[in-house]
Amino acid sequence: MRGPHNFLRLVRTGATFERTGAMRAALEALDAPPSLRIAARVIGWPFKWLGYKGDTSLPPITRAITALGPAYIKFGQILSTRPDVVGAEMAEQLRVLQDKLPAFPTETAKAVVASELGASVEDLFLDFSEPVAAASIAQVHKAHLSDTGEAVAVKVLRPRIEQAFRRDIDAFYFAARMIETLSPGSRRLRPMDVIAHFEGVVMGELDLRLETAAASEFESNTAEDKGFHVPHAKWSLSSRRVMTLEWADGIPLGDLDAIDAAGIDRVQLAQKILSTFLSHALRDGYFHADMHQGNLQVSLDGKLIALDFGIMGRIDEYTRRVYAEILIGFIRRDYHRVAEVHFEAGYVPADRDVDEFARALRAVGEPIFGMDATRISMARLLTYLFEVTERFGMETRTELILLQRTMVVVEGVSRSLDPHINIWDAARPTVETYIAENIGPKAIARDLMHTLMVLGRFGPKLPQLVESALIRQTANDDEINKPSRIPIALSVLAVAVVAFIVGMAI
Repeated sequence: MRGPHNFLRLVRTGATFERTGAMRAALEALDAPPSLRIAARVIGWPFKWLGYKGDTSLPPITRAITALGPAYIKFGQILSTRPDVVGAEMAEQLRVLQDKLPAFPTETAKAVVASELGASVEDLFLDFSEPVAAASIAQVHKAHLSDTGEAVAVKVLRPRIEQAFRRDIDAFYFAARMIETLSPGSRRLRPMDVIAHFEGVVMGELDLRLETAAASEFESNTAEDKGFHVPHAKWSLSSRRVMTLEWADGIPLGDLDAIDAAGIDRVQLAQKILSTFLSHALRDGYFHADMHQGNLQVSLDGKLIALDFGIMGRIDEYTRRVYAEILIGFIRRDYHRVAEVHFEAGYVPADRDVDEFARALRAVGEPIFGMDATRISMARLLTYLFEVTERFGMETRTELILLQRTMVVVEGVSRSLDPHINIWDAARPTVETYIAENIGPKAIARDLMHTLMVLGRFGPKLPQLVESALIRQTANDDEINKPSRIPIALSVLAVAVVAFIVGMAI
C-alpha cells in the first residue's frame, strides 16, 4: 500500500527540485547517467507546478532541500558526510544546510516533559525558558533544577516527528531502489546502504535515550582529556522524548571576535581541535562525527566543549590501525606502504596491481605536498583519493567515509581559527603516538595474549569440538572416499590441544 504514496512523494520531490532549479545542478553534481537524468526530469518537470517554491535567497539545492522539510534537511546533512556519493562540491553545499525550523510552543514542550518524566515542569525545575534553539528533530530550553539550582539544557522532540520521518524514509528507500535499477553503476556506492545508514542515524536521534547514552559514553571516554569537556547527562531527567544535560557556557567557535576578546590563543585552539578529534577516533574508536562550529564552544579558560551527540562515529580496532597506517603513510609520503595497507585490508580487489595503485596514490599526494604547507588540504586529498579508489574498484566503507569526512570538517574549523595551520604537522604527533602503541612488538604481544585468553575460555569445550570435527570429517571421507583429509583434522586437534594447554596456563 505504500508504493503509490512513495511515488507521489517522489513526484513532489522531483517537482520541487525542478521548480527551484536544483534538478539540473544535482544531476550534474552526481554525474548521473542518461537513464537516470531522463527519469528524474520525467518525474519532476510535468508536475513542476506542484513543487514547493522555497526561499529564493538560497542556492538551488539548499533551497529545494529546505523547502521539502525536516527529513530532507537531515538527509542533506548526512549526505554532506558522503562526498564519495554526491561529489565534493555538493557535499560542501550540503554541509552548510541550516538545521533551523520555527520553534513549537513552549507549553507543548512542557506537556511532553511532564508526560515523559512523570512530573510537572514546575516540580522539576525552578524555571523553564522559551526555546533557545530549534532544529528539525527537537528544540532546546534552558532550565534550573528545583533541588540544586544547577543550570541544565532540556532537549524535547517535536510533536509527531517520528511519523513524519518514517514516511519520508520509506520514500527514500523507494528512490534508492529506482536509482539502482536505472543506474547499475551506482550500486558500487550502495544507495540502499546510504539510506539504511541515514535511517540508523535518524532513529537514534528520535530516541533521546540513545543520544543520552552517546553523551554519557563520550564523557566517560574523554574524562581524562585535559582541556576537553562533555556536558554531564542527567539520566533521571531523560527519556525517549526528553534529554537533559548539564548547561555548558562557552563562546561559539564561529565567533572569532569574542574568542579574541577573551584572550584565547586561536593557534593553540586550532591544533587542539584537530589532535583531540584524532585522539578520540584512534584511541577510543568513538568520535563526534558532527564537529562543525555550531556544535563546538570554548570556555573562557580555553577548554573545548562538545555539544549535540546525535551523530557519533564508531570504528573497530583493526580499522583504526588501518586508518592510522594510511594516514601516516601519506604524511611520510610512503605511497607504496599506503597501497599495501589498502590491499592487506581487502579494500582494493586482490587482482589489481599494487605498484600501479601506489603510482596512482603518488599522483594524488605529490601535487598537494608540493604546495606551501599552509595550503595543504585534507579535503583536496580526499577528493582525489575517492577518484583513485573508484578506478581501482574499492567499495565504499561507510565507517571510513564518515571518519574522513569528519576530518575534513575538523580541518575547516581549525583553519577558520588559524588560516596558517599545517594540518600534517598538527596531526603527526597524535598519529605517531597511536602507531607506536598499537602497531609494533607491544601490540603484537597484547594481541597474542588476548587471542590465547579467548581460546582459554573455550578450553573445556575443545575436546568435544574436536571430536565432532573428526566425526564429521570421517563421515565426509567415507562418503567421497578422500581419506587424505584426515591429516587436516589431526592438525585441528593439535592446534586445539596446544590452545587448551596455553589457555589453562594463563
